[in-house]
Amino acid sequence: MQIRLEKINHIRRQRRFYEISVTQTLFGEWCLVRRWGPIGRAGGGSLTVYLATLSEAEAACERLKALKLRRGYAVIPVQLALF
Repeated sequence: MQIRLEKINHIRRQRRFYEISVTQTLFGEWCLVRRWGPIGRAGGGSLTVYLATLSEAEAACERLKALKLRRGYAVIPVQLALF
């Protein structure tokens, strides 16, 4: 599962992205990976949280998505690479 959110506000000169993804490690743990930063510039950060089950990871992902939507971000469809 991967979600990309963007916030563009020309008046405040904001161009930001926030990505949330749920993946499984080689050892069977589930992790919630968050990446954020400005669009088109260097900088930003990331944070990985390890969770025991897929349902916990998905619930945490939905909570983060709802929080970011309340703060003005919009969901952007993720395009998959062909090759």
